[in-house]
Order: sequence, then C-alpha cells, then structure tokens
Amino acid sequence: MSLLIWLDVPLAALGLFLVRELLKPKPASPYPPGPKPLPLVGNFFDVPAEKPWETFSKWQREYGDIVSIEVLGRRIVILNSLKHAVELLDRRSLKSSDRPNFVLAGEMIGWKNTLVMSQYGEQFKEFRKKVHRVIGTRSILEPYYSHVERQGHRFLKRLLDTPLDFEEHVRWMAGAIILVISHGYEVRDANDPYLKTAEDAVLYFSLTTSAEPFLVDIFPFLRYLPSWFPGASFHKIAQAGHDALQEMADNPYDTVKAQVADGTALPSFTAELIGGGALSPEEEHIIKWAGHTLFGAGSDTTVSAGKVFFLLMTLYPEVQSKAQAEIDAVIGSERLPTIQDREDLPYVKALVTELMRWFAINPLGITHVMTEDDIFEGYFIPKDTYIFPNMWQMLHDPDVYPDPFLFKPERFLALDGQEPEANPHNGIFGFGRRQCPGIAFAEMAVFTQVSMVLAVFEISKAIENGKEVEPDQDRTTGTISHPLPFKCSIKPRSSKAAALVLEELSH
Repeated sequence: MSLLIWLDVPLAALGLFLVRELLKPKPASPYPPGPKPLPLVGNFFDVPAEKPWETFSKWQREYGDIVSIEVLGRRIVILNSLKHAVELLDRRSLKSSDRPNFVLAGEMIGWKNTLVMSQYGEQFKEFRKKVHRVIGTRSILEPYYSHVERQGHRFLKRLLDTPLDFEEHVRWMAGAIILVISHGYEVRDANDPYLKTAEDAVLYFSLTTSAEPFLVDIFPFLRYLPSWFPGASFHKIAQAGHDALQEMADNPYDTVKAQVADGTALPSFTAELIGGGALSPEEEHIIKWAGHTLFGAGSDTTVSAGKVFFLLMTLYPEVQSKAQAEIDAVIGSERLPTIQDREDLPYVKALVTELMRWFAINPLGITHVMTEDDIFEGYFIPKDTYIFPNMWQMLHDPDVYPDPFLFKPERFLALDGQEPEANPHNGIFGFGRRQCPGIAFAEMAVFTQVSMVLAVFEISKAIENGKEVEPDQDRTTGTISHPLPFKCSIKPRSSKAAALVLEELSH
C-alpha cells in the first residue's frame, strides 16, 4: 500500500484512530513478538504488497513460530508452524472460526453472502450442511463420476486441438466439472459466459482479501465518501466486483429455476433444493448462494492446481515418466483412467498430494478472526485479532519435508521400509470449523485431470529457435495464488492415445 493512499485519508479518520490508540488498555500478558511498530501506523509499511508469506517466513527465523504485528490498530498474528495452527484453529475453533468483516470484499462487493466469507453463525452452518450434502464425501460424489469424466474427455479434446491454450482449457475444465454438479449445466466449448464472469468475480475476491488491507476495511465510514474523493478509488473496485459476483450467482440460479418450472432441469444440487414447492425469499437466498459456493469454491483452487501440474511436468520429466509407467501397467492402452482407478494408482495419487504441497495454492490460507480474548502459548491474543496461517511456510518446513522445494511424490509413499512424510491434507484445505467442505471434490477433480492428461500426453519444455525455453516459475500474489504464464510443449504420446479421446467422446 502506497504512502500516497495513506496521506489521502481524511484528517477525521486519523483523529479517530489516534483517540482509539491512546485509550486502548495495556494487556496483562505480552503480545507475540514481531517487528517493532512505528507510532500510530504500527507495522503498516512492514507488510509487502507482493508475496507477504515470504516476509512472514523470514520473521519466523527472527521471532519464532508465532509472530504478531499491528496495522493501524488491528492486531495480526501469523502462525508459521502446523503445530500452532492446529492448536489455535482446530482445537480452539470455538474462539477462532470467525471471518474478518471485510467492508470492501464482504459488504460492498457482496462476498459476505458466500460460505467462505460468512460470519460464524446459523447461515454459515446452513451453507456447510447443504454443500456437504452434495460434495462432502466420495460416496456422495459417485453418482456424478460419469459426468465429471465426460468433461475430462472434452478437456482432452481441447488439448488435442489447441495445446498452446492449455491454461484456458484448465480453467474451462474446472468450471465444466463444477457447473454440471451445481447447476446441471454443460459449459460451451468456447467463450462460455458463466466461466468468464466467474473468472472476473474470483479475481476481485483474491484482490480484496489479501494480507494487505484496504483503508476502507480499517475505517469503514470511508465507504460513504464519494468516488471522486482522494483515496476513494476503492469504489470502482467495489462496483466492478459487485457486478461480477451478482452475475455469477444470479444467472445460473435463474436458469435452473426456470428449467425446474417447465420440467426441463437436469439433476443438480440447485435443482434438487429448489424442488417443486414455493420458496420463501430466505430459502431462495440460501439455495442461490449455496449453489454459488459450489461454483466459486471449485472454480479457482482447482484451476491453479491444474496449471501447477503442467508446470511441474515440464520441470520434472522423470516424475512424469514414473506416473505414466504406473498408468500403463495398471490401466493399459485400451482405455483412459477413471475416477474409480484412483486407489490402484498410488504414485499418481501421491503426485497430486505433492503438487498441492509444493505450490501452496492458498499461501496464507483464509483469514480467521478471534471472537474472544485468549492466552495462547503465554501470549495475549485479543478479540478481533486476525489470524494468518502461513501455509507456504508450513508446507516448506525442512523439518517436516526434507528438501521442501524439490517436487518428490515418493515422500508420500511407504517405500523401502520408510514411513511416508506427513500428509499435508489438513493445512492445505484449512483448519477447524473453517476447513473446506469440498475436499473430496477437489481431490476428485485434480486426480481426474492429472491421470487423464498423463495417459494421453507428453509434456515437455517448449522449443523456440532450436532451444529449450525454461518456464517461468514465479507466481501471483493474492488469497489464491497461480503460476505466472509459462510455455510448454504438449503432444500426444501416440496416435492410439489420441484416438482413445475421440472414441470416448463418441459414446
């Protein structure tokens, strides 16, 4: 955040902040250690705009596993170890399961209506109950397997036709899988309006919920400033984000509602909940936003995982070869892998787990908020403290994962009498009462994509002017992080492998 934005804050806001700081009582126990704050602004300038998780990891080496800072009067605690994250966010989840009241993301854009940003309460519990009912376990998902695999075959065909557009195809597949389940909708082969709207909406979510706060979240009354006022440019973000989010939620729901009314709706989560009776406005609100939760939850995390997969296969051809050898031995060359093959492909399963660990798609998780004061490890954690679980650090802790920046699926297999390394499943999908209810769906979606692509394609470094092109390994900043665009070569392993795709699509 720039100094210019800070200077644009109205003097009334500064005065209110100063009074609040002067009247704040001193805690009986110390706060967790951290970098020394400046007067008034605290550690406002210590949190970088880009990749804050790397800075937080450096602080661990200086201050320990539990670090705290203060940003304009807001206490923030960073947990750099899985042990402490489990203790505070799992075992003390009754105190630590709330979400920040983001004025920009939650109130002005509207993400407060979704499961991920709901305050802990009845709406949150109702959302989770409905989402779990559709994608909560493998057995619940089984009726959708054939639909998911069909979208996988369509994805393979797109890769055959235009392999250079693989990133677009990855995003297409994530949306295609979840929309079949959430709304009974089969996405278009090109330029699908639902997918474009979802991409825009999720980008605004990531922008407005990252570690670097917007001033309107610290001084909520700023939302009432006119958009032309200096420092009120957040209004433009709010309007664009709100429009994209509403369209993402409304259009699929309205379509299914009309189809249910005229008897043409396909089986889906939303159609089942709408049913045949009259709905109250409150019931419609829950159903619409629960359907959006399915759509939104599956449309960005799995996209990032898909792109990471192509990057890793480009960087680690030996891993690709081992996975393909397992698929060839178990599946053969007469059919493509199915979701039911998952337990028979342990190396491919381990590859998916290692992919999620290696990249840390949600590098700072999603912020928890304390609902009451607590003493944790001898430190005072006041009510309303923001808690950031630094997943990037936890998943690259050399004491837990030797050679943490090496991509090695074998670390999750029991080989040569050695125990597998700790499964990162818990932290990857969140903690406590805020753990993602779509774990089974995410694992299914990523396995489907990975296994099918490995069966059909060979992925390698792109060749330009006779030389290999090293892929960019950098990443975006945000709540959900993606690899930056990179180049790779994607070719069928054989003409028979390519023919299998066309054969499956003809059924």
